[in-house]
Amino acid sequence: MTAELKPVYLLTGGDRPKIARALERLRDRFGAAAVEILSAADASGEDAVAACNALGLFATSGRLVLVHEVDRWRVGDARAVAEYLKAPTPETVLALVGEEVKKDSALARACAKAGDVLTYDVQRRDLPRWVGEQFTRVGAKADPTACRVLVELVGESPEELALEVEKLATWAAGGEIGEEDVEAMVAPRAETPPWALTDAWGRRDVGGVLGACERSLERGTTASALVWRMGDHLHLVRACRALAAEGVPPLEAAKRLRRKEYPVRKAYGQTEVFDNEELRSAIVRLAEADVAVKGGSRLPDELELERALVDLTRGRAAG
Repeated sequence: MTAELKPVYLLTGGDRPKIARALERLRDRFGAAAVEILSAADASGEDAVAACNALGLFATSGRLVLVHEVDRWRVGDARAVAEYLKAPTPETVLALVGEEVKKDSALARACAKAGDVLTYDVQRRDLPRWVGEQFTRVGAKADPTACRVLVELVGESPEELALEVEKLATWAAGGEIGEEDVEAMVAPRAETPPWALTDAWGRRDVGGVLGACERSLERGTTASALVWRMGDHLHLVRACRALAAEGVPPLEAAKRLRRKEYPVRKAYGQTEVFDNEELRSAIVRLAEADVAVKGGSRLPDELELERALVDLTRGRAAG
């Protein structure tokens, strides 16, 4: 069963879902009783070697010793493993897992010489494409914008993104997943603007703005935080309007403004709805609301926020 397997595999990188799948395939080559799992948090390199040299009571066709978090190990641990790999135990596979094991480390060099070093990484800029691959892997379809929005809402953890992909794929049941589906189904936890709120504002949808505001408040977002986020978005739209007038495309604008592409594209679309005077007035009105929700009004903070949002959404009609 293990004749074609190498004596050692080092799996490293930040793509933990892919590492988990690789380990699952490896473990499937062995019986449950033939797998020993250790953690470098409490097992040394010498402990791992001892486990490899031990005779498994129920292993008749090979053993697997799996050690997690080997990036915790020090020089002595790597030395013990390197020495063992000069004459590894037959029919035993040592699998080492560590998120940040450097290529030129003693441990990586020893593993590369005796077996394989498998690096599973995903670059930040490639996360939307990676998300698309995860949808394909589970038999689901998602358009590129939906993949990008998912990254914007969840953040850069491949594990969390993979969980959301599986949830969305189950919910879609074979249907294509779009931007609106992601925004409706995924709870934001990365640092992102409140899309539902700013989208409704961009449509001049007063009811939508109030509904999005209420949902954010119910999730625990404070009125002051919503004022700040809305103000940040207004400044973004105003900056995008100026850049659009110069003929600067959204992707280049995102680089100049040091912002992510998705919110900049949204803001570019909203520059056609509000003119400069409306945006200037909206920023002034929001500054008044900021004072009000920080103790400058006798009215409840939520009411002051809602009144300001209605004025912002109606634009000049508020005057």
